[in-house]
Amino acid sequence: MTTALVVAAGVIGGWAILTFNRLISLRQLSDNAWADIDVQLKRRHDLIPAVVSVVKGHAAYEQETLEAVVQARSRALAVAGPAARARAEEPLEGSLHRIFAIAEAYPELRAVASFAELQRTLAEVEDHLQNARRYYNAVVRDFNTGIAQFPANLVAGIARFRPREFFGLDDASEGAVPRVTT
Repeated sequence: MTTALVVAAGVIGGWAILTFNRLISLRQLSDNAWADIDVQLKRRHDLIPAVVSVVKGHAAYEQETLEAVVQARSRALAVAGPAARARAEEPLEGSLHRIFAIAEAYPELRAVASFAELQRTLAEVEDHLQNARRYYNAVVRDFNTGIAQFPANLVAGIARFRPREFFGLDDASEGAVPRVTT
């Protein structure tokens, strides 16, 4: 009888340790994934002043758009956390798209090699950022699922693990497919 209790306690203890370590691993992965997003956002933010200065020299009439990009960048740099950061990055992304739309109206700007290189680099950063967001959200999904499932939620509750925020859209309508009328 005593041997059975010792074995049962050992099995339960071993399971609790394995579960705790798995949750710690997922938490670390989500921290790392968030750091990857942060790196890509920093790369984007670092490129913006160069884009603004190149466009400023060729499209002087677009001062309002350039100021909007700089202001959006400042706001995005001031926030922390996935949900707040996602909200702050949306206007910045929209402002960057407007700058590249402006470039279409200025053929001499499109011909500038530095602008073309900046545009290519920003497109590359956006691709990396999209991948980093997907990876982060996948890890957060696994972590949140892990701390919610029984019996792992018992260990998660004792260890005070809390669900993580996803990096995504606040308003579901923003992800809706637009209607196109022909």
